[in-house]
Parts: sequence; structure tokens; C-alpha cells
Amino acid sequence: MFQRILIANRGEIALRIMRACREMGIETVAVFSEADRGADYLKLANEAYCIGPAPASESYLMMNRIISAAEVGNVQAIHPGYGFLAENAEFAEVCRSCNIEFIGPPHEAMQKLGDKVAARQLAREAKVNVTPGSDGLVTDEQTALEVAQRVGYPVMIKAAGGGGGKGMRLARNDHALKTGLKAAALEAEKAFKNPGVYIEKFIENPRHVEVQILADSHGNAIHLWERDCSMQRKHQKLVEESPAPNLPQSLREEICRAALRLIKAAGYTNAGTVEFLVDRDHNYYFMEVNARIQVEHPVTEMVTGVDLIKEQIRVAAGEPLRLKQRNVRSRGAAIEVRINAEDPDNDFRGCPGTITRLRLPGGPGVRIDSHVHEGYTISPYYDSMIAKLIVYQPSRQEAIACMRRALDEFVVEGVKTTITLAKKILAHRVFQDGDVDTTFVERTF
Repeated sequence: MFQRILIANRGEIALRIMRACREMGIETVAVFSEADRGADYLKLANEAYCIGPAPASESYLMMNRIISAAEVGNVQAIHPGYGFLAENAEFAEVCRSCNIEFIGPPHEAMQKLGDKVAARQLAREAKVNVTPGSDGLVTDEQTALEVAQRVGYPVMIKAAGGGGGKGMRLARNDHALKTGLKAAALEAEKAFKNPGVYIEKFIENPRHVEVQILADSHGNAIHLWERDCSMQRKHQKLVEESPAPNLPQSLREEICRAALRLIKAAGYTNAGTVEFLVDRDHNYYFMEVNARIQVEHPVTEMVTGVDLIKEQIRVAAGEPLRLKQRNVRSRGAAIEVRINAEDPDNDFRGCPGTITRLRLPGGPGVRIDSHVHEGYTISPYYDSMIAKLIVYQPSRQEAIACMRRALDEFVVEGVKTTITLAKKILAHRVFQDGDVDTTFVERTF
């Protein structure tokens, strides 16, 4: 087992990893930018090193500075968290070439799955359903029009090398397809330094269902059931839950088996998430693989009792999985709400600033993953997340009631937040009935 781990991230996820390491008897080395200097959570690390100015491009994305900090800190492994360099295959390769274990999948698997066109082809080979669309990259208008004619409008233009809603355009006719093709490629180039885009059939009002997996280097792989992440705005998740409501047990099992087939075909190890779209007729289609720990991983932890961060570390250290598939049970219901410093009434514009008052909810079944405190300043340079509020109860109805109570207790002053919107979502009949889809938030609010 590792003695010291460097955490190549910040904020909530950095603190989450520190806590897991502390319980495992592992020392931690933190890195921080000038914007995060003096943050309280850094005091919980054994050592902390500044790696550059506030912009991520000059700090948290600087591989050479992170590797230097790892060497000075004398660590055996680096945990990338999520975001920043977490899905960067080159960083994973650089870490291992420097004899520092990367707590994540092999760079070869990341390369296969990081390019969505290649991932779709791999899914086909593993007999996993994919959305009808182009066989590869689409580089010209004529090819795009031919694909659209074959699969039928509407279609979605997607960046091959990214995610998070960037490089995506919906087209319902030829004109929109032509203009969207150029716009998506430009956005993809800017965001991911990869202008490649592909086209797939747009599934109307789908559900977003994802499967949590774990795999070790000894040939063992398991799934930890599914999460529903359909409550979104601008392709960014707001509410996640497990189990997925109103999803037949047979379909749950089928989707989870499909996820495992794909992971095994990719030679994947460590934690990851296989994402699917599910239509109204319960047809499911592979969307992408997130080759890292997810923001919403606590939802799975609550219903399975498995600490995913600890499992990541054990797998990276070469240990075999301690769990067999037959031992993984999903019990009760868990819901996570992301509390962001954003203004839902103003197109979710970010609201950086200082938190002048903070009251966190508590009580039975309530978990808070957060690094903020009164006086903490939300930086304009990074993600606007304030906290993840997670509840766990024996049933979905009880979990909703618990979450609504917790949201009423949650007070943040000094910045605008998404708490009010979360209350509206949880109170809405459609959500309570489990009749969810990815367009619900934009369509309703």
C-alpha cells in the first residue's frame, strides 16, 4: 500500500480524498494555486505546495509542476480527482514514466475511451447499443447532410474529444446542421484542442442513466448499479439519484451488464462510469465513459456501502477487488443535489464572492461533501460548486422528504445559489413521480 499520495486537485474532492487517505493511514501532499492559498482544507494535508497563479492553465493543469511537487513530496501515487487532468491520458503516462502511480485507468484505456468516436466503435464490438449516427468523424457539410438524411432529424453534433456540454449543437434541419457543424468544431478546438466532431441521432426527452464500475489489474470487474442523472441544465447535472426511478429491474441489470462488457473490452482498471441515454420505450444507448471518479459518486456509496475512493487507491496499489458481483447490493435510495454559486434566474451565471453566512443541514440520513465555510471566497477561476448535499433513506419517497427538509435548513448568504431551484425541482410532481428526463429543468423552469 502507498505511504504518501499527492492530490492533484482542489476544493471538495481534494478534501474527500484526504479524508479517505487519513482513514487508510496514508499521508497526503496537497497542491494549490495562489487563489487557493490559505484554504482551510489544505491544513489537513501533511504537506502542501503552491504550483502557480490562479488560472488553472497556469497551475492545476501544469503537469510539470505537479510532477515536481510529487517528487519533492516523495509520494508513490497521484490521485487526480475529477476535472483538470483526471482524464488526461498523457498525464497518466507521464506519472507512470516517473515511477509514480496514477490512481486511475491505464493511459491506453483512456485513449480508447477518451475519443468518443473510438469509444462508439469499441462499444459496437462489445455488442453494446450505440445511438445511430456517423461511423467516424464528420469533417464536411456533405457528409453531415448524408448522415442526417440516413438517421433522420433531429441530430446532435458532438465533440469527439470532450464533454461537459462543450462542442455540442442540436440540429433539426439542414441549415442548423451546417452552421452547427462549424460552431461545434470551433468550440471543441478551443475547449479540448481537438476540433473533431461526429453526429448521432438526437433522442427526444431521454433519461441519463450511468453505471458505476470498478475493475482491478487481476481481471476482476464489477458494477455498483446505476445512477439517474437526468436533472440537468446546459448538459450539466443538478440532481442525481440511485436507484433510477421507474426503471424495470430487468433493464437495470441489462444496462449494468452492457457497461461491464465495454469496460472489459477496453482493458480498463480502477473506477469509471459508463453513461447511457434511455428513451421512453426503454431502449438504451451508450453515450460515453468517464474515466475517473464522478462528482456524484456519493450516491453510489450510500446505496452500496462501498467507499469508492478507498477502492480506487487499493486497486491502484495492485490489490485485487475485495468484492464479488454477487456481494454488491443496492439498498434504499440516495439523492444528491449540487449547490452551486450560480444565479438560476439569470441563465445560471456564476456568482463568485465571499460567503458571509453559512448554515449546513444535518440530521439522520444527511451527508455534506464541502470544503467551504463562513468567510470563504468562491473564486471566479474554478467550478462554482459550494457543496454536495446527499441524503439516504429506505425509500425514494423518504429520501425526497429528507432532501426537502435539508434544503430548507441550508443557508448560504453573500452569493446567489441554486438552492431555491433545487427546492422547486424536489417539490415538483413530475420529479416526485420519477417521470424524469434531461429536458425537464429547461422545459419547466
